[in-house]
Amino acid sequence: MKYKNIVPTQVERILADNEFIISKTDTKGKITYGNRPFNDYSGFTENELLGVQHNIVRHPDMPRAVFKLLWDEVQAGREVFAFVKNLSKDGSFYWVFANVTPSFDMKKNIVGYFSVRRKPKRSALPQIADLYQKMLTAERQAGSRDAMEASTQILRDALKNARSNYEDWVLNLQNS
Repeated sequence: MKYKNIVPTQVERILADNEFIISKTDTKGKITYGNRPFNDYSGFTENELLGVQHNIVRHPDMPRAVFKLLWDEVQAGREVFAFVKNLSKDGSFYWVFANVTPSFDMKKNIVGYFSVRRKPKRSALPQIADLYQKMLTAERQAGSRDAMEASTQILRDALKNARSNYEDWVLNLQNS
């Protein structure tokens, strides 16, 4: 992909309170629709986004285990919420609170995924960023074969310490 060498910067773009980033993908994660705010925040045009993997906006600060959790949930037919740090074409970043749901056909087969992202609660971000950094460190230290399990264990431990499951934890951070 011609955009994989984007160099992340420390420039943050903050979503407006009433702004929603919306996108749809097929079952393989290729973008089939993106609204104007998606184009604006990502820095990509509609033509640059359509038909490419949604991970075009994946920031390297995001642990792989978060995306595995997200994919496991939506592929099982369940909605999922997550805090996500995205990368813009110019190297800047933007945090979102994402709600991802599967889209079904008339026979209840999953035909794609629908994501609505909004401004995350700013007070939640230091805790999320700290957890994600610990997960990334665990991934790097474990090596590629064991990275996912090591990262997932950090998340499990954090949820155990919070005495919560993942969904309740992220919703509580966003709504408290």
